[in-house]
Amino acid sequence: MKTEKLRTDPQKRLYSLDALRGFDMFWITGGGGLAILLSNMTGAEWLGIQMYHVDWEGFQFMDLVFPLFMFISGVAIPFSVLSKLENSIPKSKLIWKTFRRFVLLVILGLLYNGVFRDGFENARIASVLGQIGTAYFLASIIAIYFQSLRSRIIWLVAILVGIGIIQLLVPIPGIGAGVLTPEGSINGYIDGLLLPGKFYGGTFDPEGILCSISATGITLMGTLAGSILKDSKRGDWQKIGLLSISGVTSILLALALSSFYPIIKSCWTSTFNLLTGGISLLLLALFYLLIDHWGLKKWAFYFRVIGMNSIFIYLFQSIVNVPRVTDSFIGWLEKPMGQFWDLFWNISYLAVIWLLLYYMYKKKIFIRV
Repeated sequence: MKTEKLRTDPQKRLYSLDALRGFDMFWITGGGGLAILLSNMTGAEWLGIQMYHVDWEGFQFMDLVFPLFMFISGVAIPFSVLSKLENSIPKSKLIWKTFRRFVLLVILGLLYNGVFRDGFENARIASVLGQIGTAYFLASIIAIYFQSLRSRIIWLVAILVGIGIIQLLVPIPGIGAGVLTPEGSINGYIDGLLLPGKFYGGTFDPEGILCSISATGITLMGTLAGSILKDSKRGDWQKIGLLSISGVTSILLALALSSFYPIIKSCWTSTFNLLTGGISLLLLALFYLLIDHWGLKKWAFYFRVIGMNSIFIYLFQSIVNVPRVTDSFIGWLEKPMGQFWDLFWNISYLAVIWLLLYYMYKKKIFIRV
């Protein structure tokens, strides 16, 4: 991980991509908690429910946050990796760079899990950052060696079909095939065979081996979207149309297949890839339309500041006691605020995080992995 000044003029970057990344991170940097509080205050139960993950099968808004981030990391690959091929940088050098990123993200994932604090004995090895690193690395290799959209679509179909075959048709000793439960899924069986340490889900890990390989699918969907946006031969409306049609098609396919192949985040089924990938495509199309095509940037500045230091703030919240920092500034206002204290505190918490990121933004301090 390194700190650097942005080499690309911020105005020439894909503003919508930074904003969408920040919108995504907003929900895990305090936005979700604020939504739950507003739900309790207003009686809008539907809003509060969406801020939690489903127990197993199904889908709620919070289940989108992680795959959307992986999709966005894929969108960046044509701009950050494939563009270097156009400048005659050897493929081997690019693969080595993405491999180092993979290793670093795995290490940072161990840091987030507290492995270096609590010790390696019975530690949790799988992590959100490790899954991001794995999927990014695999998607990058595919994108480097198969640069045409058609060839990457073939790879995407192969991954989704392959994961589907493994999860539905490969039998587990003593259980059978296609048992998509926490105790019976092949994800947990493979993790038990190959993944050391403890699992977040007890009998399985939602960021385990098969989940990480499956998540390459949505990251690869991101590379396709990135290549569409990067194509100077396409007009903005053509790009927006392609993203939107692809998104709707992916969602409808996921819903159609879900009748026999459930949408399950915890074992990252292919239908989950298709559903979240489709929603991600529609969100990217919307942000691109509003921000990069129509030039409506001011409303998205708040999110962009978050999006340009996303990995940093994710780790920062796990290491630094941000609630205590917040209390240090506003704790004296608890009694005067009365019944509005919880709302004021949540907004202040978001402000503390954002002001830190805004300071880094103004100083052009961007933590890169």
